[in-house]
Amino acid sequence: MAELDKIRWQCRRGLLELDLILEKFNRQHLAGLDPVQLERYQELLAYPDNDLLDLVMARAAAPDRRYNNVLQLLRSA
Repeated sequence: MAELDKIRWQCRRGLLELDLILEKFNRQHLAGLDPVQLERYQELLAYPDNDLLDLVMARAAAPDRRYNNVLQLLRSA
C-alpha cells in the first residue's frame, strides 16, 4: 500500500489538466495494475509535465511501445 501512496503523491503535478487526468486514472485503474503496468506508469510519471500531457493527449508518440498499454488506460480515464 505504501508504494501506491508514493505513486499517488508523484501524480501531484503543476498542470491542472494533467492532475485531473492522473487523479481519475488512479481512482479507476491504479489498484488493478499488474506489476509491469505499474512499473511503466512510474516510468511515465518521471516525464516532465508538458511531455507527459502530450503523451496522454496523444499529441506525441510514445517513446517506446511498452508504454502503449498504460497510455491507453490513461487516455480512457
